Amino acid sequence: MLLRTFQGMIGLLFLMQVTAAKAELTIEIVGAGEYQFPVAIVPFSGDGKLAQVIRDVVVGDLQRSGLFRMVDPEGVSPQSVADVAYGDWQIRGAEALVIGSVAFRDDGRAEARFHLLDVVKQVKLSEQVVSADAGQVRAVGHRVADLIYEKLTGDRGVFNTRIAYVNRIGRKYNLVVADSDGYNEQVVLSQDHPVMSPAWSPDGSHLAYVGFETGHAVVYVQSLYTGQRKVLADYAGSNSAPAWSPDGRQLAIVLTRDGSSQIYLVRPDGSGVRRITFSDAIDTEPDFSPDGQHLLFSSDRGGSVQIYRMPAMGGLAQRMTFGEGNNFSPRHSHDGKSFVFAHFRNGKFHIAVQDFKTEQMEILTEGGWDKKPSFAPNDKLIMFASEARGRGILATVSSDGRVKQRIFSQSGDAREPVWGPYP
Repeated sequence: MLLRTFQGMIGLLFLMQVTAAKAELTIEIVGAGEYQFPVAIVPFSGDGKLAQVIRDVVVGDLQRSGLFRMVDPEGVSPQSVADVAYGDWQIRGAEALVIGSVAFRDDGRAEARFHLLDVVKQVKLSEQVVSADAGQVRAVGHRVADLIYEKLTGDRGVFNTRIAYVNRIGRKYNLVVADSDGYNEQVVLSQDHPVMSPAWSPDGSHLAYVGFETGHAVVYVQSLYTGQRKVLADYAGSNSAPAWSPDGRQLAIVLTRDGSSQIYLVRPDGSGVRRITFSDAIDTEPDFSPDGQHLLFSSDRGGSVQIYRMPAMGGLAQRMTFGEGNNFSPRHSHDGKSFVFAHFRNGKFHIAVQDFKTEQMEILTEGGWDKKPSFAPNDKLIMFASEARGRGILATVSSDGRVKQRIFSQSGDAREPVWGPYP
């Protein structure tokens, strides 16, 4: 009796959370991959409400990737591998099939068991079990989608990750953290002063950002678990552009305390401030390489704004971008092979990538107001700030430029996006 009561309470809690859940971001696919892999997701058996939520998350994630085409499973619902008639699915045009079941376990956790089948070869590709607390049901769906994505593409999925961005509504600035699909929004900070340059700590537990509530730019670090925040840099002049080192032991920041904007290193508690650039120009927007050995940054030391690279502990800087236009906001790929940046030419901002080895630049977007790019943890997508329909939006483009999305907030202007690390 106690067990049934407990399970009933868990079901009620889940139902309340599902009812309250809504996406704060609306995602529109405006470009897809050259080939979309046809996959059918059969409705999972078990708890009907739970099954619907998890399947909706899986289908939504795969569709948004731009790499998959959903095959309608209507009228056929095999519950086990033995029930699958591969010929029927081949006629429907599916090349992969997902079947499974969901349930609330005795400990209250939501669980999904699923099989991924190769319809063409008529073999099982994967069998997995995913579970999470009852309050994290959507995370189960994201994890299932990640596993399917990884098995079918060979790349790790990023559906079960988070993003941070700033949403301005009137005079109110909200620093927001949300799931990659816009659900489970958490307002980290809300105030009547600009908020800029959010940066994730490597473990995803903290955000560094720039706030103006004291009348000038100050760098803060805030815990996403406790909400506690502390001042990282509040020197005379401007304090800006925080970037974490890969080991989380220091940040690169930009200060004007000694004159022009220069790059400094500082520990997360605000101690040990040390200057590492010494130019008469504006050096800003630093970003650590994945191995922590180098920094990329933007500077006008050569006349126009270009991207430079230097040792993380200080030293000579090497110019990385050339040609027409100006280049801003460099960010390393996680594999260390390339970097993304905003390229300004002929009155438009474009998102561009450049390979470290070949030094070749590729422009990925048509251009307009495309700024502040950030790689997804698997390097397959790039998120950036843009404009559409007269308002600031977020957008993504694949690293090959083919898959494109526009992401609208329910209200206000979204800007300053940054993709978080793997959980």
